[in-house]
Amino acid sequence: MQSLTYQERRGQLETYFDRTAADAWERLTSDAPVGKIRATVRAGRDAMRETLLSWLPDDLRGARVLDAGCGTGALSVEAAKRGAEVLAIDLSPTMVDLAKQRMPEEVGEGWIDFRTGDMLDPALGEFDYVVAMDSLIHYEADDIVDVLAGLAGRTSSSLLFTFAPRTPALALMHTVGRMFPKGDRAPAIEPVAADALQAGLGGDQRLESWQSGRTQKISSGFYTSQALELVPA
Repeated sequence: MQSLTYQERRGQLETYFDRTAADAWERLTSDAPVGKIRATVRAGRDAMRETLLSWLPDDLRGARVLDAGCGTGALSVEAAKRGAEVLAIDLSPTMVDLAKQRMPEEVGEGWIDFRTGDMLDPALGEFDYVVAMDSLIHYEADDIVDVLAGLAGRTSSSLLFTFAPRTPALALMHTVGRMFPKGDRAPAIEPVAADALQAGLGGDQRLESWQSGRTQKISSGFYTSQALELVPA
């Protein structure tokens, strides 16, 4: 069961991405010109997406992939092009509608099922691979562990996710962000100490059959995120 903090933050994220920042995210995730700050975020996200995709097999034919927090669907499309059966889910109907609009007419042998809802819903079924790119960076370490434990029970090959690593630069940006008027703020990113997160993952009985694999931090201006792979032990 998710904590009250998790549920509250999930509600904030739904409001932000579905209403407050829908136009900004549509522009950020397109090829449209953006300012210098957003350009660094775009470049960082592109690099992170490529990193996560490089950790998936080149041939995903017959594999079921959950894109948990799919946003505008860029990662889902690339996985489908490798032959994957992708279930792409996001809590924002606006983002999912945009993802559907941007979906190419042809994605090779794969396909994508776009949905609005909760990535933890057991009714979504079981998966070979789960990818959660920047969908957990707004949560505290305990909630991240709880989410991953829930997903691990329905995943067979690997869990790929990102978190916001606690660094002096990210802490400063976090502080500066709180100076903006409340209505202009994105839901706060929660910097997490990598060692503490690893300890939490290793100490959770629900994840005893899993172990950490590859990790990669991407820093690009105002974008800082760290990818971590969980694989069966």
